[in-house]
Amino acid sequence: MLKQAFGDKSLGQTQTYNWYKCFKNGWTLTDDDDRSGRPSAGITPENVAKVRDLILQDCRLTIQDLCNTLGLSYGTCQRILLEELNMRRIVAKFVPRLLQNEQKQHLLEVCRELQQQFQKDPNFLSKVVTGDKSWVYGYEPESKQQLSQWKSPSSPWPKNA
Repeated sequence: MLKQAFGDKSLGQTQTYNWYKCFKNGWTLTDDDDRSGRPSAGITPENVAKVRDLILQDCRLTIQDLCNTLGLSYGTCQRILLEELNMRRIVAKFVPRLLQNEQKQHLLEVCRELQQQFQKDPNFLSKVVTGDKSWVYGYEPESKQQLSQWKSPSSPWPKNA
């Protein structure tokens, strides 16, 4: 009768008999019973917020870093980033004029050391070799993945300092 009324999208005969038996035995709710095994603690609003906060603090974190920090599975972290936060991993462009705070601090320390050397020996600067159009990288990535960052669709294209 259900097939005639609702077509192929209705319950089959066996499933209908199972539901009838359950309600006959005293079931009043259609909620699932507790199941054995590890509870699903994956994609919760709390975990999504934690992942978002970590990525906003350091967009160069890998999925494995997130897994180790939060104690979540690799697949859960990946789904949170891709599906919940709609982020993609992209390679940043290298722009040497943009410096991070630790790079600025390092340059400041080097300049102070040079200034102290100049105060000790006024001829110190004549011993300094300078050049033009030479590339010196302040950040040497160990892997290609360290060059990539997480980016949401609304955020600007990242630039590597």
